[in-house]
Amino acid sequence: MSTQIDTRAYERGFRRYFGRMSDDVKRAVERTRIDVQNEARRRAPVDTGRLRSSIVSRAEGSGRSVGYVIGTNVNYAAAVEYGTAPHVIKPKYKRALYWPGAAHPVAQVNHPGTRPQPFLRPAIEMTPIFWRANASQIGRR
Repeated sequence: MSTQIDTRAYERGFRRYFGRMSDDVKRAVERTRIDVQNEARRRAPVDTGRLRSSIVSRAEGSGRSVGYVIGTNVNYAAAVEYGTAPHVIKPKYKRALYWPGAAHPVAQVNHPGTRPQPFLRPAIEMTPIFWRANASQIGRR
């Protein structure tokens, strides 16, 4: 008894299967990217709306390695996400600080710090754990 296997047909089928799966994975990653971006925007604290509107995302990678990056270019985003420790504020360009409502100019202000208001980390944490795994871990289960 003998058996013959057409390896070319097997390879074509294998490529078709993984080609479709790759498109499905890309669509899932794209949907997750949009969901995380929207959740980060929803969770961002709003004063002027600048932080919320600055949250953007982009897809990265191609072929077998796909992913996304979500972030903001607002310079105070990290201070909002992680909070700040108590610190001293001193004038940069003048000899004293003054603001409307202050009794008089002052040489420095002891700022008490700010509490964290996480918006990006919780948005990422709400995604399925599969998508948070780094690329080297995917497929090694």
